[in-house]
Amino acid sequence: MTPTLRTERLLLEPYFPEDEEGFVALFQDTRVSQWMGDGPASEASDRALFGRIFTKVYAQNLFDVWAVRRDGLLVGHAEIKPTDVVGGHEIIYALAPTAWGVGLGTELAEAIVAYGFDALGLTEVHATVAATNEASLTLLDRIGFEHVQDIKEEDGSTTRVLTRRLAATDKSPLAR
Repeated sequence: MTPTLRTERLLLEPYFPEDEEGFVALFQDTRVSQWMGDGPASEASDRALFGRIFTKVYAQNLFDVWAVRRDGLLVGHAEIKPTDVVGGHEIIYALAPTAWGVGLGTELAEAIVAYGFDALGLTEVHATVAATNEASLTLLDRIGFEHVQDIKEEDGSTTRVLTRRLAATDKSPLAR
């Protein structure tokens, strides 16, 4: 079961069915969805995706997926899940544009990484980011992710694979 996590300004908790409209609005915003998966999808696809969070991901306890809230409002989405792309666990995060520019992305990414190290016992976590997504690349570099490889996509674009390894300085029981 996906646990609730708290940071200084954010609450990460499992989605509620009532979050569907906020989830769809987040994923329908092309400023956000251009960086997610294969890019913008139809509203029907995003509604189906939201449904699968309950019927598949939560029901089968496949991986952790969070609604990200600030002051009670849904402002983002986060996940940590196994991925075959890098043979480990990948973090995924997105924030609504109204939450950009005040350090919430860093706070969110750090929380997911810490959860991976602490709760899941991982020794490294990965992120896959479009090479043109400078904001996420800068954020991940700032919090200790290193570029490990590039993947050339079928559409000609490039996806960067970044990795952060558990270090002795990480506040994790595994680092002590």
